[in-house]
Amino acid sequence: MPENKEQRIVVLLSLSNSDKNLILNGIRIATIFGKELCLCYNHSKKENKEIEAFKNKISAYSNSVIKEMPGLRISTLLLSENSRNLPEKLADDFEAIFIITGASVFSKYAKAVEESPVPFLFVNEYCDKFSEFKKLILPIDLRKENADSALWCSYFGRFNSSVIVVVAANDKNKDEQKQVLRNITVCKKLFQKFKIEHKFFRGTKSSLKNSFEALELAHSSESDLLVILGSTTITPLDLLIGLPEKKIIIRAANLPVLVINPRKDNYILCD
Repeated sequence: MPENKEQRIVVLLSLSNSDKNLILNGIRIATIFGKELCLCYNHSKKENKEIEAFKNKISAYSNSVIKEMPGLRISTLLLSENSRNLPEKLADDFEAIFIITGASVFSKYAKAVEESPVPFLFVNEYCDKFSEFKKLILPIDLRKENADSALWCSYFGRFNSSVIVVVAANDKNKDEQKQVLRNITVCKKLFQKFKIEHKFFRGTKSSLKNSFEALELAHSSESDLLVILGSTTITPLDLLIGLPEKKIIIRAANLPVLVINPRKDNYILCD
């Protein structure tokens, strides 16, 4: 366990050319929140013979970042951990508060997202620009865990002066409508408390589909981050046809998608 307990923004690398955009997004997030950037490669046991080469490559990445941004705190990490257990390992032993990886490898980290106590940011690692994270789209449905996604949006609002557009689910059942309204009230109070610029948009889709409606709005309004809750329950049908969050990330194209895990208590950002 490292001696320094400072919270870290972890970038999961592939040690390929696509790492460049992941690192740029990592630098941006670390700068926004004033945290240390950690460049991490999680290798398989079959790759043990290549550890020195991995260390050298990550070190070269780190040195390049230090040269360009000497004021940024940065560390490197080489692990060989089961991907499902990786987020908890990073959070508990290395103070990870936020994980960034490529949208193209969602399937590789799908189980990790299910077990993660910190959010996963999926970005198009082949895109040649990084997001400023200034305009966020937040779908709100009937789940009480929406408070976690609203909290992370509030961090962007507080530390990056981001504008948050909330897309409220339009459920037909009265009890579901009341729960959505309660969630909206919690969001509104939170954003007003920190004087965060925000707008509310009543969607046309139910809680089952409002994340997809939010994605459409994000594209049409040229927003630069979609914040969603992952799946609360995962059925055999989901495994067969694909999780909703996977479909959203595929359709997102160059839009970064932040996935909050509703199945775990989420760690909070220390000011």
